[in-house]
Amino acid sequence: MPMWKIYPGLVVCLCYGFMSFAQPSAPETLTTERLAHKADPNASFIIGEIVISGNKRTKNYIIERELPFKSGDSIQLPELVKKFETARQQLVNTRLFIEAIVALKSFRGYFVDISIEVKERWYIFPIPYIKPIDRNLSEWSKQGYGSDRLNYGFKFTHYNFSGRNDKFKLWLITGYSKQIQFQYDQPYADKTLKHGYKVSFSYASNKEYNFATVNNQQQFSDTLGGIKNWSGSIEYNYRPALKTFHTLKFGFTHLGIDKSVTKVNPNYYKGEENNINIPEISYTLRHFDMDYVPYPLKGWMGEASITKRGIHSYTDMWQLLAKYTRAADLGKKWAFSWETKGVLRLPFDQPYYNTMMFGYQDMYLRGLEKYVIDGVAGVMSKQTIRKELFRFNVPTFINSGSHAKIPFRVYAKVFGDAGYTHNKNPSLNSLTNKMMYTTGFGLDMVTFYDFVFRFDYSFNQLGQNGLFLHFKNEF
Repeated sequence: MPMWKIYPGLVVCLCYGFMSFAQPSAPETLTTERLAHKADPNASFIIGEIVISGNKRTKNYIIERELPFKSGDSIQLPELVKKFETARQQLVNTRLFIEAIVALKSFRGYFVDISIEVKERWYIFPIPYIKPIDRNLSEWSKQGYGSDRLNYGFKFTHYNFSGRNDKFKLWLITGYSKQIQFQYDQPYADKTLKHGYKVSFSYASNKEYNFATVNNQQQFSDTLGGIKNWSGSIEYNYRPALKTFHTLKFGFTHLGIDKSVTKVNPNYYKGEENNINIPEISYTLRHFDMDYVPYPLKGWMGEASITKRGIHSYTDMWQLLAKYTRAADLGKKWAFSWETKGVLRLPFDQPYYNTMMFGYQDMYLRGLEKYVIDGVAGVMSKQTIRKELFRFNVPTFINSGSHAKIPFRVYAKVFGDAGYTHNKNPSLNSLTNKMMYTTGFGLDMVTFYDFVFRFDYSFNQLGQNGLFLHFKNEF
């Protein structure tokens, strides 16, 4: 997740990103309630025909895969109405549709027909790409906003390649670093729609890289020979029901590192090899039971994984990871969310290469974004109370039933975060091996295509404060 501190002169970049992407909450239907009151709520009904409309590319059976009911099921109406809401949430969380409406269509004696209406997203995105190579804009500012630290190129992504929710990605990036990435994800590879796979390959060549952390800041060097990274992986995915996912991943990475790295940081990796091979195997269990995964207001989701990385002395590591998020609707447009994550790496005596912890991806505390804290064990807890202020639509003037307007929801929030990381070799980093605390307030803006802007004004235990922008999207 990019975490960008706002600086003068970056307003154009912000506005461009703000206008480019979006994602709404799907509307709820009242048709079901109007029809259901006509029937005895204690009587059981048999689901008859399920009529699906609006899907021009997505296969019908991919939509039916997300439903907690099927034709022939016998169920009482109150329970069926609850399942309608579950079906709507499941369909929205596939990231295939802007809207999904599930409703009773008609009664035929003790048979009920069901209507499912969806509005599909755009699935093909050929996007020009330009981005600083630094971790965030705060880090880029320290390097003088140099154009020589930009990556640029082209990203092509198809999010519904064959109509089966399969994803194809091809990224060609040049500039500061050279990157080629290819990925194909097929979650439904068999007739039961329970088994799938993902294959990926990437190559990257960097002129400069982070070789150490001093005073909780990344240290870079372009006087060394750089680093080349080849990696590939294959995943097997198993989804036995609606909300639980199992993933078994096999990967391999080859790193070509300049020999002078060990001279500036003898603990970068163990040994004096400059060509490192890292096999990896991992198992991940995920469960999602939320209204809207990119910005949940109700429900929970959890993840647990175990990873074995490397078999040689220079990268031998076991990693255990657990994540949990709970969101609660407090009523009157108020909501509370709690997010926690823990990471444990064994043995504790790990090279620098395996100690990235706080400040990377989603492992960060709001208010400490400009710092990195290395370690082999870490835990964090984030608490947020938010209230919806208003929602509005912006017309696009596009002659399209699904994209005629861009919906926005705006939330005010207050938050408090805490975290701790353990490092056997803390060196000159003052935030390691101690509790960290931050707090703050801000605004969140949610729009379609799962795009979420977060404006945070935060305070940390070092007596520092500042305004930060976070934005998240798959693009």
